[in-house]
Amino acid sequence: MQKPLMRIPYTGPLPPPNIIPRNANTITGAVAALSRFLTAPPSPSLSLSHGGSDPQSTVILSGAGISVASGLADYRGTNGTYRQNKTYRPIYYHEFLANHEARKRYWARSFLGWTNLHKAKPNSAHYAIKNLGDMGIVRSVITQNVDSFHSIAHPDIPTLELHGYLRALRCVTCHNDLPRETFQESLASLNPAWAEFLTEVIASGALDTENPAERSARGVKTNPDGDVDIPGAPYSTFRYPACPRCLANPPISGDGTQTIVEVDAEGGLEPTSTAGILKPAVVMFGESITNTVKEAAEQAIDGSGKLLVLGTSLATYSAWRLARRAKERGMPVGILNLGGVRGEEAFFQDLPMAQQGEAAVRADMGTDKVLPELVNQLRRSGFSTNVDVSDPADEPHTNNTIFKDVLS
Repeated sequence: MQKPLMRIPYTGPLPPPNIIPRNANTITGAVAALSRFLTAPPSPSLSLSHGGSDPQSTVILSGAGISVASGLADYRGTNGTYRQNKTYRPIYYHEFLANHEARKRYWARSFLGWTNLHKAKPNSAHYAIKNLGDMGIVRSVITQNVDSFHSIAHPDIPTLELHGYLRALRCVTCHNDLPRETFQESLASLNPAWAEFLTEVIASGALDTENPAERSARGVKTNPDGDVDIPGAPYSTFRYPACPRCLANPPISGDGTQTIVEVDAEGGLEPTSTAGILKPAVVMFGESITNTVKEAAEQAIDGSGKLLVLGTSLATYSAWRLARRAKERGMPVGILNLGGVRGEEAFFQDLPMAQQGEAAVRADMGTDKVLPELVNQLRRSGFSTNVDVSDPADEPHTNNTIFKDVLS
């Protein structure tokens, strides 16, 4: 008997935040508070964990809210999927591995959503973080996002993708990586009718609007991470390829038996296969983050003196535990997020009465509205930066940071 699926946490609205300090209820006030937060001396209660610590630096922990201004959906925001689509739930890792039909459905929806995701660009918030890094304020970034926008916008800031990335696929058997662009071409070749349909959907403009009601009126539901649902679509007709390495040389399984990789005449993976399944290089719901990634995230927290949380409700435990770790170390915590954050009151206990941002900040605003103004304020107050913000379309989808190999 299959055990019940895990409950998706915090799908409803979280309690509204208490703004800290009180004047952070305007952009001007929030910018002033964040400026003081980022430039204040290290907290006297900060415990230094190792010799590589930089108590004056800040580590950023970001979530889907920072990419909303790029046209991507989030989970728990005002127009988030969990609010707009009450029946939505992401595919679970064990479902993806065990069920050929579930994989068809996943890859069909991902095929439809990839074009829009791939053409989306980092927004002003991502480039503001680049500026903060060039100023020597931000030491590293931990992101829950899988869109690669951080590593495109600021490749010189060490960035850890806590939940992986969509720019590549990984074979669950041989762990070979495959670029998503190559995979997308294979999907189009295997599914010409779907490719033609995608062309029609794009031409209709159904994927261009950010308004959920308009998309729904056109028969399209868009969800985070490049998932597009077409109610009533014949997902069972969709085909997807095998891992090319396993197809060429089926490996021996862990128990010593020969695996089977079978494809149809055009190259679509057959359900009889026991190897060669490709999955997105992301941590799916119900899948565990590797110890290597966990340790890298902890080291990023321990190596800094302040934590700035951007565009996330910290609903996932993997992110919330990092904020808790920062608080337990005595790190000042700042949160810039539209809407409530899981257990946020615990991050703002015992604050000095007269503090105006030096010890904590909580603002209920969009990152794209506040962060660029914050950079301007810091420049006016004496911080300098040599930033040439190039067109993100010219930047490769790579992650050239000290964390780039943690998922290998």
